[in-house]
Amino acid sequence: MSTNSIFLCTCVADEDFFLGKIQNLIVSTEAATIQAAVYRSKIGFPVLLKQGADEVQGILVHLNATDLTTHLVDELMGYFAQDPAQGLTHKELVPVKTDAGVVEAHVYFLNPEKLNSDVKYIENGDWQKALIEKPPIPKKLNERQRNYIQKLGKCSGRDIVPIDLALYRELMNLELVIDKGRRIALTKLGQEVYRYL
Repeated sequence: MSTNSIFLCTCVADEDFFLGKIQNLIVSTEAATIQAAVYRSKIGFPVLLKQGADEVQGILVHLNATDLTTHLVDELMGYFAQDPAQGLTHKELVPVKTDAGVVEAHVYFLNPEKLNSDVKYIENGDWQKALIEKPPIPKKLNERQRNYIQKLGKCSGRDIVPIDLALYRELMNLELVIDKGRRIALTKLGQEVYRYL
């Protein structure tokens, strides 16, 4: 069986959203590095930018090579093969260093047009240290907050999800919900957080 390889800014020990979604497609993983720049997205997760000279640590994930696997991974990473300019990321085949040597692997780089003031550079590509110092929003939420965001994310149209005032204030301060008059809704940031819960 052939495999497809992708480089990710994550570690297997971390309870990673992405790895959890593709766990049954993974053949193997190994430590790896690439040359790039790492930024922190507004939600708090690391994103790669190709224009950079930092040595970025991560893992090389070897997946079962099928069209379905490729489509699923592309979708999860925000890459649109039909219209790459519209995607959050661009997908490129680049050299990746492993203990066994240099190999070619796909890397999902942030679409430069999506780079804005919400995205902050991480010094020296040390995203692991940056995530310890300031965890991503989904990892900082308590159970009540997560449950409420999941309820809002699942509702459609004009559904009303009751909320207590204290929880409402907490989520408003985090910029995750907005008052739409008769109902509470997720902000764009809230919708992004919902994807990771």
